[in-house]
Amino acid sequence: MKKTVFLGALTVAGLAAGAAAAATLDDVKARGKLNCGVTTGLVGFAAPDANGNWDGFDVGLCRAIAAAVLGDAAAVEFVPTTGKTRFTALASGEIDVLARNTTWTFSRDVDLKFDFLGVNYYDGQGFMVPKSLGVSSAKELDGATVCIQTGTTTELNLADFFRANNIKYEPVPIETNAEAQPLYLEGACDVYTTDASGLAATRAAFENPQDHVVLPEIISKEPLGPLVRHGDNDWGDIVRWTLNALIAAEELGVTSANIDEMAGGTNNPEINRLLGTEGTLGEMLGLDKDWAMRAIKSVGNYGELFERNIGENTPIGLSRGLNAQWTNGGLLYSPPFR
Repeated sequence: MKKTVFLGALTVAGLAAGAAAAATLDDVKARGKLNCGVTTGLVGFAAPDANGNWDGFDVGLCRAIAAAVLGDAAAVEFVPTTGKTRFTALASGEIDVLARNTTWTFSRDVDLKFDFLGVNYYDGQGFMVPKSLGVSSAKELDGATVCIQTGTTTELNLADFFRANNIKYEPVPIETNAEAQPLYLEGACDVYTTDASGLAATRAAFENPQDHVVLPEIISKEPLGPLVRHGDNDWGDIVRWTLNALIAAEELGVTSANIDEMAGGTNNPEINRLLGTEGTLGEMLGLDKDWAMRAIKSVGNYGELFERNIGENTPIGLSRGLNAQWTNGGLLYSPPFR
């Protein structure tokens, strides 16, 4: 789910420079909707239901941005993207923000001319195998066939891991997660590798998830988060601070259930600034004072969004782990609202 290899960096950079020349905020307001790039379908993160309505953890961030900017969390056009098409879609201006599970790397930030605006999920690459294979470690996969999404850093990490452990594999290239599932279940590949969160979501969708195991090795750092084009800092600020508003709200105890009461004023100045009852933070963003309140009210705070879509009480069953608040031993941390 990571790095494009088919599109040259200079091409991406040129597209991004042209698309960023116009102010994205003005475009979104004039259009009346946010064009948000998401994955083609990963249950729990971003997937359409039978009626074509999108839901999931990444979808929630898109809706929060739309609520902050347009006052309507439903004013979103979801644009499905693959590992190969996502960067072209963003660079060309087809989408305003990419909220697809995408890893923040040096070359994507610097060479491809994108701005990553924070991390909404700390992840790492793992391996899933059928329990019947009798494998308990990725180091036992010498000679295995591996389903791998093309145009991703997953490909590069896989090659590094097998080379470092002096073992061999045969890649089975696939474009999307949806393509990988039947191939893996039919035995066309022994192993499926992607981000551990993606493996959990994929396994949960199987008819017999207990017949498959995720191996213990995590072979990479995958900080996933939203990104926009270089050159439009005002728009980047809006996306960055909308994500931070969801994170800060959880830390500060602001929820979708109590936000109306808290918006009446509290004895915590940070909460008051966040919700617009003190200061002029919204004005600094080119928005009104209630921008963050609308974002939080529409999807809940970060913890609510996590637990509803991918948490331990969902079929995905992910624990907070590194994605817990910094006050609870995790890495989640918002800069101050002041």
